[in-house]
Amino acid sequence: MDNIQNRQKKPNSLINETSPYLLQHAYNPVEWYGWSQEALERSKKEDKPIFLSIGYSSCHWCHVMAHESFEDNDIAKIMNENYINIKVDREERPDIDDIYQRACQMYTGTGGWPLSAFLTPDQRPFYIGTYFPNESRHGLPGFGTILLRLADGYKNRRNEVISSSQEFVTALRESSTDIVSDTESKLEKTIINEAAVTLLQLADNLYGGFGSAPKFPNASNLLFLLRAFDYSGITKYKDFVLFTADKMDSGGIHDHVGGGFARYSTDQRWLVPHFEKMLYDNALLSTLYSEIYSITLDPNYSNVLEKILRYVQREMTSNEGAFYSSQDADSEGEEGKYYLWSYKELKKILEQEVSEIFAARFGVTQGGNFEGNNILNKYTSVQRLSEKYSKTQEWINEKIESSLEQLYQIRLKRIKPETDRKILTSWNGLMISGFVSGYKATGNLSYLENAQKAVSFIENNLSSSSNRLNRVFNKVSKISGYLDDYAFYVDALINLFSVDSKSYYLERAIEYTNSMIEHFWDTETNDFFFTPDDNEKLIVRTKNHYDLAIPSGNSVATSNLIKLYYYTQNEDLLAKADQMIQRMSKPAAGNPFGFGQLLSAIYLRMKTPLEISIIKNGEYSELGNHVNRKFLPNAITAIVNQTSLSELDKYPYFKNKSINANNNNNNNIKNNIKEFAFVCKDFTCSLPISTIDELEKNIS
Repeated sequence: MDNIQNRQKKPNSLINETSPYLLQHAYNPVEWYGWSQEALERSKKEDKPIFLSIGYSSCHWCHVMAHESFEDNDIAKIMNENYINIKVDREERPDIDDIYQRACQMYTGTGGWPLSAFLTPDQRPFYIGTYFPNESRHGLPGFGTILLRLADGYKNRRNEVISSSQEFVTALRESSTDIVSDTESKLEKTIINEAAVTLLQLADNLYGGFGSAPKFPNASNLLFLLRAFDYSGITKYKDFVLFTADKMDSGGIHDHVGGGFARYSTDQRWLVPHFEKMLYDNALLSTLYSEIYSITLDPNYSNVLEKILRYVQREMTSNEGAFYSSQDADSEGEEGKYYLWSYKELKKILEQEVSEIFAARFGVTQGGNFEGNNILNKYTSVQRLSEKYSKTQEWINEKIESSLEQLYQIRLKRIKPETDRKILTSWNGLMISGFVSGYKATGNLSYLENAQKAVSFIENNLSSSSNRLNRVFNKVSKISGYLDDYAFYVDALINLFSVDSKSYYLERAIEYTNSMIEHFWDTETNDFFFTPDDNEKLIVRTKNHYDLAIPSGNSVATSNLIKLYYYTQNEDLLAKADQMIQRMSKPAAGNPFGFGQLLSAIYLRMKTPLEISIIKNGEYSELGNHVNRKFLPNAITAIVNQTSLSELDKYPYFKNKSINANNNNNNNIKNNIKEFAFVCKDFTCSLPISTIDELEKNIS
């Protein structure tokens, strides 16, 4: 229906964009532009303020504001007569979003999407907010009223507008970095434990996670707590992560039918999600559940992990092997409709013997738990169901899993939420690391293949001959990469190299890191800008340090520099990592909630990495599989074929690690042994190891 209606309308200039979000607005009566020199110059030429609207494809309230206001002819008339109207996809242009989100935080105390900013022609904000209803309600002024008042102010009280915009810019320049560092502070050995204790003071001991509602997974903090457990041996850190993982798994934030997790829960107990799904959440959570499974060997965790990765394989992977960005919360104009089930519907679908057990397992009732329908959540344990219905737990698990797959196939026939199919380098980097983690934990070769294919896609479509990265691919590759693109993708290359040690992956990681240092490094403050030095000049050049829903590029880059140092012995890499840790450690200790990934980098620096090299003949490696399955967050590993070792010999990490070079030095080595391991710590290496028992003694 929308396409038929659109054919009868004249498109605006967004029709030439590739972003699904921008294309959603191509037939609005608003004369939208993308962010472009044409739009900025027109604002100056006509002396009109800019209305800047920033959102993303799967944003529910972005859709609401679009339907209420941007599709309204009367409101569009006001916008077109008084403003130059610019639409930005925050996932394509996080640099623009970052600047005006900071302004919104300063002005309103909060932020979010849609972001609605009113700018002077030189891009200075003078009024800013998020969602505005089309008519005044709930204490919010109507959008039409705001448009007219601000247009009048710009025409008739220009001095006030200019003054306000100057105050904004001054404040933005002062807050263009997230932290104020103390270069004299000393990194204390107690920082890991103190940060973990402080973080647990924010913990929700009833439902897991941090804080109340809305509740986000905060994977970076949970991953740090696992490292704090490894560093200190204090089990309460690990126990809280397992408790949170169980609660998230049980809740409605977890899509029990199709796999994967929604972006956040609207309530404290993870029951009612905001139904949109983001690639980055599922990437980070796949790493989390992989590590938990490696620690516990509990099949419940591998089950969650495999469902996440299967969801990404089935619904978020392009034919070429790259990963899509997100899926909407809405379908058929209703939030969550695709994911909900009525009691009658389930009773009709499932065989009688199973439907009652299924309903008990997932809390399905006639009244429902969400607007008369049911969000599936693990309500009753399998053990309790086994006792109640006199069935084995294996029988119940089998019936539950087959029922969930049956529902998945039925759900596929519904009208699906839209998928944002643009490929982001940074988020693909996170997902590659997620698949590598899944491969390590389970040995499933398809996960390794997913990671390899995604790397091939990025190298073929988002990389330049000068070792630069682009940000986004959607039919075309465009927009110079930001810090996150380099840091997350380099991390992915290092992770892939650790299990599939082809020299190409390490070489590319080093080359992109050198480019990142050349174009992003701030020699005055010893950290990285978010944008490269040859980026379009905006009103400020910002830096991001906080690890929130997504870790910061600075934090991930710190870990990368440490790992690459151990492979290369390039002292400059370690010096830069130490400078960044020095700059950020004090803020991290004071506010560990915002620095989970950075604290993981500090852990890696303080707990001397364990270098584990496995030299194999052929594809299979028993020693490699053993190392992969273990929880060794301080390990710098390589699993390399003897025939490929000569390509890596230029890196100090691989010196004197040939099987042939060591065969004569150990009488216990037999000619028929197919692989060896070397374990090094503090620059002292073991003799060649050929059995799992020997290997375990050296790494435990």
